[in-house]
Amino acid sequence: MKTQKLIVRLIIIAGALTAGLAFALPPQGNSQVTKGQKPLFQDVRAQTKQFIAWSDSIMLTPEQQKIKEEVLSSIPTTCCSKFSMLTCCCACNMAKSIWGLSNHMLAHEGANAKRLRAAVLEWTRFIGPKGFTGDACFKGGCARPFADNGCGGMDSEKVVF
Repeated sequence: MKTQKLIVRLIIIAGALTAGLAFALPPQGNSQVTKGQKPLFQDVRAQTKQFIAWSDSIMLTPEQQKIKEEVLSSIPTTCCSKFSMLTCCCACNMAKSIWGLSNHMLAHEGANAKRLRAAVLEWTRFIGPKGFTGDACFKGGCARPFADNGCGGMDSEKVVF
């Protein structure tokens, strides 16, 4: 069973790595990505899966972890505003996508606190263009898509879009 889960996770990561190119590359196919560049959010499905994969696969240095904690603990989470984005109330797909985006921004893009905060807030606006009420977790939102004031589900292998 563990081997089967590992194989599924590797397949997801491999697919997400390919999809992650939409995150890293600027418009018009320019392959010159410079540090400090604003991330592009273009494909909620592919990028959510990529970011969730990064939440488990990218390890941060103690300094990077400190920045992540500082930034995410200062932002109320969109699905349950009683908690911060660092802790959320649970490891829902929205939280995992934010944690993975944060890991990538810190470990691979050299983001500072200001840039990480801007990217996280932009991602939440992208996935929830109508906004969030901050109480979705307490009103049946766990199984709703992000765009419908939801958490995108609880199982990273079955994201609700």
